[in-house]
Parts: sequence; C-alpha cells; structure tokens
Amino acid sequence: MQIYTVGGAVRDELLGLPVRDRDYVVVGATPEDMLAQGFRQVGKDFPVFLHPRTQEEYALARTERKTGRGYQGFAFYAAPDVTLEDDLARRDLTINAIALGEDGTLVDPYGGVADIEAGVLRHVGPAFAEDPVRILRIARFAARFTNFSVAAETNALMRKMVDCGEVDYLVAERVWQEFAKGLMEAQPSRMFEVLRACGALARLLPELDRLFGVPQRAEYHPEIDTGAHTMLVIDTAARRGCALPVRFAALLHDLGKGTTPAAELPRHVGHEARSVALVGEVCARLKAPAECRDLVLLAARFHGDIHRAAELRPATVVKVLEQADALRRPQRFAQLLEACACDFNGRLGWEDKPYPAPALFTAALDAVRGVDAAMIVRGCADAAQIPQRLHEARVAAVRRALPALREDA
Repeated sequence: MQIYTVGGAVRDELLGLPVRDRDYVVVGATPEDMLAQGFRQVGKDFPVFLHPRTQEEYALARTERKTGRGYQGFAFYAAPDVTLEDDLARRDLTINAIALGEDGTLVDPYGGVADIEAGVLRHVGPAFAEDPVRILRIARFAARFTNFSVAAETNALMRKMVDCGEVDYLVAERVWQEFAKGLMEAQPSRMFEVLRACGALARLLPELDRLFGVPQRAEYHPEIDTGAHTMLVIDTAARRGCALPVRFAALLHDLGKGTTPAAELPRHVGHEARSVALVGEVCARLKAPAECRDLVLLAARFHGDIHRAAELRPATVVKVLEQADALRRPQRFAQLLEACACDFNGRLGWEDKPYPAPALFTAALDAVRGVDAAMIVRGCADAAQIPQRLHEARVAAVRRALPALREDA
C-alpha cells in the first residue's frame, strides 16, 4: 500500500499558496485493507475512506469509463492493480495531476509542474472531453489563477464539447455551484470570458452572452460594450470583497440591455423591466438561492433610481425604500447599495469616482425609521388611511433630513 497527496494541495504548495484541503490516493490496497487499518468507508460510487484520527478523505486509486451523456454517466474501477499514473490520467488539468509521495517525491507524469511554471491551464488527455463539468472548472480556475491562460488545444477541445452538446446535459445545481464558486474568485470576469471563448456561455447563460456587442450609452464610455462593462462590475465587486449575493446582482442586473431594439441603441429605455423578467427566468433555471435571487431582482428593478438619487423627489426616495422593503430588511438594502456602487464604479476611469447615492439613501432610511408609526396608527380613525398617512410622514421626514432633494415633479 502506498499513499500519495494529490490534486489541489500539491498544486497550491507548488504555487506558494495556502492549502485548504488535502486529498489522498491509496495505491495497491483493497477496501478490506483500509477497513483493517481503522478507516471508515463513506463512498458509494467508488471507495472513499475517512482516516480514523484526522477524518481526512483517502480514495483508492481508480479509473473511469464513460457510460452515458453528461457528468454522471461514468463507471469506476478501483482495485490494487490500478497504478498512480492511471489514477492521475483521469484528472482534469495537468496542474491537478501531480502527486506527492510520503517521502517528498513528486510524481508528475503529465507535465503539471512545467505548466505551473508557464502559467498554463491544460487538459491531461482526451478523457477531459467526457465530463462537461470540467469546462466550468477550468473557467473557474482561470478566475482564481489570474496569471494563467487556457492552452489553445484545451480551448479547442472545450469548443468541440460544446458543439457536441455535452454542456446541455449539465444539471442546474452543478452549474450554479460552479458559477457561485467562480464569482467568489479573485477575478470572476475571467470565468465568463473563458466560457464565452469556447461557446459555453451562450448555452449556459445566453442572457449574459447577449450583452457582448451591445453598445453603452455615450456618456458611459462607448469604447466598451455592455458585456465588457458587466465584467468590470463583477471584478469591482470582487476587489471590494463583496458577498456572493452582491456579486450575483452585479453580474445580472443589466440583462435587459441585451434585448434593447436596435433602433433605440445606444439608449436602453425601459431596460429595468426587461431585466427583472430575464433575471427571474435565469434564477429559476439555475435554482439560485433565495438570498441571491431576491437581491438581483431588486438590483435589476431599482439600480436606475438609486443611481439618480440626488435627482429624486423625497416621495420617490421613500417609494424605493418601501418597495425594496428596506425598513424590514436593512442589511439586504445595504447590499443593494453595494451592488449599485459596483455598477457605478465599474467603468473605465470611474473606479474611484465619488458615488453619493449610498450615503443619501442611508440617511433617508434613518429618517424614515425615525417616524413614530405607532403614534400615526393611534391618531388615525380610519384604518384604511394608515398606509397613506404613514407614507406621508415618511416623506416629510426625508424632506427635513435631506432638504437638497428635488420637490418638483
């Protein structure tokens, strides 16, 4: 029995990065051998065991055979005659197909060390094409390792996989999982650029793919299109360390611009309503978590109003606060303001441009929360009039707190 550290732990150590988790492969052993040494079996599709003391995962060396479409159509073979090289051959990228022996010896049969030094994301072999999830993974790695590029032959293979329809068999939960991880990487735009380069973005997220080539309004740097602007927005959210719901909102808030009639370009009249409809469809298709879905719907609907904060009447400001449920969900509203700030600053040369909207809306929310709703309820003889009286009191509070706001229609 021989035990090797494999995969991401070896890669990250060679890159000088912190190691998050360690995976181990065991060569020359049977399940009975592992159980006899106190390991506990947990794998169903193939033998995986938990170490009796550390609870780390140890998998028997295995090979894979494609049996159907998609990423679940595989049969596994794990036995003592499977070599380390056999096991490494089934892995996705050369940089993930390096093993470290217990004596410190590196086993690198597929050139992973050289690709780490050259900054290249390259598939190990033809088996890469058998699993469409690997397209998403390589795109996510591009977002994490920002100085790495995808090998030309790997991009060509991914495009062939897309053309063959493999990505159409990906289930929503797995697509969401990879998108969510990619959005939380250092430069998430690279994930979507890689997916677009191989044609996968048009199949997995066509609403986003349509933004590329759609012009921006003239005052918003016409030298970049709406898709490029969106990439700047999500990278701004990443630099600021925003939470996943904010990054997701940054990604999808402008989808409606992709359906603007050509005759109206570069203006995008009414794109917020179109964005809300498209966002709802995307979130349902990806089965996005509620906190991500709700925030991006708010961003799609209200980001235009929030951008125009200084031009709004007090009544309009209060209407946004009420319809966005800011009084009951102030933390979510703060995330909405974060997403809007990323949208505003996600333009060339605007990275540090002052954006007054969050401070204005925060001050307005503080004023509205200071309204004594209980007193208004007690003083209103007709219960049907309570919502209107409450709204009027909130508008008056905002008018007092922010006298610079417009009063005209």
